[in-house]
Amino acid sequence: MDQKGLIFNIQKFSIHDGPGIRTTIFLKGCPLRCRWCANPESQSSLIQTMNDNTEAGEYKTVSQVLEICLQDMDFYLESGGGVTISGGEGMMQPDFVEALVKKLKEAGIHTAIETTGYVKEEIFQRLAPLFDLLLFDVKHYDRKKHFLGTGVYNDRIISNLSWAAEQGLTILPRIPVIPDFNDSPEDAKGLAALLKKIGLKEVQLLPFHQMGERKYELLDRDYAYTGVKALHLEDLADYQAVFKDLHCFF
Repeated sequence: MDQKGLIFNIQKFSIHDGPGIRTTIFLKGCPLRCRWCANPESQSSLIQTMNDNTEAGEYKTVSQVLEICLQDMDFYLESGGGVTISGGEGMMQPDFVEALVKKLKEAGIHTAIETTGYVKEEIFQRLAPLFDLLLFDVKHYDRKKHFLGTGVYNDRIISNLSWAAEQGLTILPRIPVIPDFNDSPEDAKGLAALLKKIGLKEVQLLPFHQMGERKYELLDRDYAYTGVKALHLEDLADYQAVFKDLHCFF
């Protein structure tokens, strides 16, 4: 059977979702409700009609997605790129993801997944080893503050991250640096200490941006970060220094 997945975007020539030139497949469905989410249309597991009469979400088969990915094989080979599964939460549609990744691997394509880590243990342990790279979001070290910002506690996330590290999987922790949530020097120290304890020595910082604000209007939803100034890499120099002091590199 050709598995179907609910997808809201396929982005070609992506250069921010893993090494090289990539095709990023954005799947609908996410268990988190991050207050700053740049893709609010990714949260629902249903097709949604936006206020501009466009639909967020379309079912595609593994064969259809594979055909699109194979169109850029030359770019993957030349740049060391590949395909990245994103979301939402990339593991929310496990059967589709497993079938797609196996086909991509058969074609010799490097695979990565962007994950929140908030996935049932059995599903995470089934899917994570299939990927060449885990782009693993780490949003806060404190479970109560994590809940306030995302709607879920971080126990399962830390457990899955620790398991992946113990298995020797290739992991790039990524921290979205969000004003008034995890942007203080104390937050940086707590996050750096967590990653060091798990045994991870590389991290990517993602400065807060406002690129998703318009989508909230199209969904008739309030946006918690309206008017909050975007951050840039140069704004994170002191934050970055904390990680370097604890021997976490970039």
